[in-house]
Amino acid sequence: MRLDIAVLSGDGIGPEIIAQAVKTLDAIAHSFDHIFTFKEGLIGGAATRLTGSSLPKETLELCVQTDAILMGAIGDSDYDNAHETKKRPASGLLQLRKELGLYASIRPVIAYQSLLDRSPLRADIFENTDFIIYRELTGGIFFGEKKTSKKGTVASDLCEYSEVEIERITHLAFKAAQNRRKKLTLVDKANILASSQLWRNTVTRISKEYPDVTFNAMLVDNAAKQIILNPNQFDIILTENMFGNIIADEASIIGGASSLLASASVGQNSCLFEPVRGSYHPHQGVGMANPLAAVLCVAMLLDHFNLKGEARAVRDAIDKALELNITTQDLNKNNPLTTEKVGDFIYDYILNPEDSNMNFENIHVGQSTII
Repeated sequence: MRLDIAVLSGDGIGPEIIAQAVKTLDAIAHSFDHIFTFKEGLIGGAATRLTGSSLPKETLELCVQTDAILMGAIGDSDYDNAHETKKRPASGLLQLRKELGLYASIRPVIAYQSLLDRSPLRADIFENTDFIIYRELTGGIFFGEKKTSKKGTVASDLCEYSEVEIERITHLAFKAAQNRRKKLTLVDKANILASSQLWRNTVTRISKEYPDVTFNAMLVDNAAKQIILNPNQFDIILTENMFGNIIADEASIIGGASSLLASASVGQNSCLFEPVRGSYHPHQGVGMANPLAAVLCVAMLLDHFNLKGEARAVRDAIDKALELNITTQDLNKNNPLTTEKVGDFIYDYILNPEDSNMNFENIHVGQSTII
């Protein structure tokens, strides 16, 4: 397969972790005989600094013309609260989602066996947790009409959804459930909100088209509790924009490692993959940033193009890195590796899965002859 991939490294640690993701794709290309080409673009504070806009026209055109987008991180204290909206990194990301029609955020929540002691929750509660949150991404309160009174004492944000917006992500989520454990939970506030009532009615109607999937609905306040009390009850969670933003961040603590959170944003013709973490400028350029979330994004990208064996190879490499404690200081305080060396191990393991265990000591001290 040939894929043209837009690389938007972004701000802070973004370039370092995305470099390891690109390295991983290079390993997959060599191992499975694919051709991946990479075309770089600016976004976020890095774009504002050079062009005056956090999403330059050239970057948007690049994203439209390529098959997939791999993004690092955005955020820059010099521009996060800029008076001009177009200079704010977050504004550029929202615009990109809207322009490309990236209507569905896909966020896996996985508890890794080797990291059970990292979570603030009891291991017996979250062990074997494996669910995915499907969050609607281009509608709702984030994009609704916003008003503030002349005196600034009254404000409102409109939460508006159409059936079409709900239907497209609902079908996507049900199809995902069919390929997993065949259970889908809608999270809403249908006992109070008219928009949630539309969600409940629409998803209930569509659920009848998927009789092999068990469907239930749960109010968002209860869902917030259940994610912590009994996360293993969930398989696919479907929800609207703001609720999804909140519960996805809540669910992120289950695994105990923010450096292992990946996400996809997909639309009809475009797909974007990004780690769920900030730009974290204090770790910029010193080799401390954990690249594994960016590498997990590669697995999600490969899954999206139905390259299942390739995605499995990436996940196997991550599992082995965690098993051997080949990680950066956030997960390995006593003997950490650098961002680049973790990426080197992933690359090596994909190319030589049988040899990488034997070469572990050499890789660890940076003496591998394979890399």
